[in-house]
Amino acid sequence: MIRCLSILFVLLIHKSSLAQTKSTLKTNFKETFQLGSLFKDHMVLQQNVLIPVWGKAEVGATIKVQLGNSEKQTVTDSNGKWSVKFGALKASFDPKTMIVSSSLNEKVKTISDILVGEVWICSGQSNMQFSVNGAPEVKKLVPSAKNIRSFKVKNTVALEPQETCEGIWEVKHPNSAVAFSFAYFLEKSANVPVGIILTSWGSSSIEAWMPRDMTETVPHYKIMMDEFDEDTKTKNKITSILDGPKPWNKADDVFLRRQSNVLYNAMMHPLIPYACRGLVWYQGERNTQSMYGMVKEPWFSRNSGILKYDETLKEWIKRFRKGWENEEMYFQIVMLPGYGKVLDSGKNINPKSPNAHSWAWMRESQLKVIELPYTSVINTVDLGHEKNIHPKDKLPVGKRLSLMALHDVLNKKVKALGPTIKKVKIKKNTIVVYFDNAKKLKTIDGKAPTGFWLSDASGKWFPAKAKIKGKKVILNVPELEKPLYIRYAFTGKPNVNLVNEVNLPAYPFRTDSFKP
Repeated sequence: MIRCLSILFVLLIHKSSLAQTKSTLKTNFKETFQLGSLFKDHMVLQQNVLIPVWGKAEVGATIKVQLGNSEKQTVTDSNGKWSVKFGALKASFDPKTMIVSSSLNEKVKTISDILVGEVWICSGQSNMQFSVNGAPEVKKLVPSAKNIRSFKVKNTVALEPQETCEGIWEVKHPNSAVAFSFAYFLEKSANVPVGIILTSWGSSSIEAWMPRDMTETVPHYKIMMDEFDEDTKTKNKITSILDGPKPWNKADDVFLRRQSNVLYNAMMHPLIPYACRGLVWYQGERNTQSMYGMVKEPWFSRNSGILKYDETLKEWIKRFRKGWENEEMYFQIVMLPGYGKVLDSGKNINPKSPNAHSWAWMRESQLKVIELPYTSVINTVDLGHEKNIHPKDKLPVGKRLSLMALHDVLNKKVKALGPTIKKVKIKKNTIVVYFDNAKKLKTIDGKAPTGFWLSDASGKWFPAKAKIKGKKVILNVPELEKPLYIRYAFTGKPNVNLVNEVNLPAYPFRTDSFKP
């Protein structure tokens, strides 16, 4: 009798243990059976490209993914990861459904109301975050907006690259004046759904959005990350803030966003390799705090300065294309607009002079990105505010972004570029500038062209008198007998009025090689 009771007790214990094990496995499965963060209801898929879908499940599970009438199947790897790729789809306003299932569990994930169109990531710092309500002209577009969807990545940081991020797809425009106006005009002209993935954070440097392995290609970034690795105090503070009460106070919020690498880990890495057309980058203000960077003090100099930004930006683009496995991933860089503040150069230079350490040098750095294929720089030299680093004139930025996307990516016959320098001829005491991208040169106000400066071998600059003749501008300065060089729109907040036949502004340039 006692023996029977003992056996029964053992069986009961074993049964209880099995039940607990099954319950634990089920719980663990719920935690591991997941899709990439962007695969949610109301998502937008990129048209005319291969579409990767990925996630996690139990090791060895067979995963089936159905998208519309197509189905793909794969097996999870030793880490439980899986991915499949669907063939290219045409743009469509007809909603599709995605169904994902696993052989090791009855649970099925269903994603509904999926559209196919143009998908763009919009990233950067505060001027990309700048709200729709803060830009009156953009706000007026809201009632007539349609077929725009947005996914906002939650602002946070991480010490290591994350596989997931927080956010949902909303059937509405993004709350970014630049991203929304870009999407608005793109949708109106292309007549396809537009999906915007907004991942931005004010006062963040480009280094904050750089993966750690860029230490191999960007020397100053290696110095920064080596120092960061040794800075136990900073890393402990980051962890303490992340584990502490929410929302963060302002000081902690600012502290987090001003660290290197950690924004990339939390807010960009989880997006890879979601199919998209490209990335709009409105950033650089923080990197204008010094000309060279890598100065111990003050804090804002611990990043690439104005004159290092071009090479950093180009390496950043190449690294992102590698991550997305897409050498044609298109990058639109928003040029920094007019702003009057200049850096202290230790010299008594008029802030309105083209010699001053102003944002003009950053615009020159940004323009060098077009040395890479599948890139463009959106000209904003006629925009901005002399004393406000957050100007409200965001509507023209969105319009120009849409024109460039239509022209360069969707091959539409639209004018997207303002006049660009073609060649220069020196004729005695005058210099003649010939322009491309202008069937007709004119000024927006009907007055003589402004913003031109001339210099001779001395390096002293004088405002030039200018007049338009066809596709060229003729320049002279009475004080200069032998002018050699030109700088155009090369001040912090230039006064410019030169445009082409569709009122797009001329791009800034200089023909000298003087060092700042």
